[in-house]
Amino acid sequence: MKKKQNNNSIANTLHQLYSKALKHTKYRWVVILGTLLYLVSPLDISPDVFPVLGWIDDGVIVSLLVTEVSKIMSDEFKRKRSGTQTAQSMKTEVETVVEPDGIKTISVDAVTIG
Repeated sequence: MKKKQNNNSIANTLHQLYSKALKHTKYRWVVILGTLLYLVSPLDISPDVFPVLGWIDDGVIVSLLVTEVSKIMSDEFKRKRSGTQTAQSMKTEVETVVEPDGIKTISVDAVTIG
């Protein structure tokens, strides 16, 4: 009974790590490309030479990728629909220019939300 709990926690931990890696925008494409490379690579946990066993690990990986990417897309769609923006997309640029006569001019690039 302890082995099942241990395997379940390992699978859970791997799933959480995969999910976090996909949610991190810096590594998202690396993880997606790595997953696709794993699928076409002949080196698997269970090689595709074994008809059913080889397909099971690929099926699990594909379902994991599709599930996580669809969650990310769904969250992004909801975020865009509600009109909220991430901190990264809300950056404004401020430029201060001091004219020769001592007058300061401030230019701000801003985005209207609404």
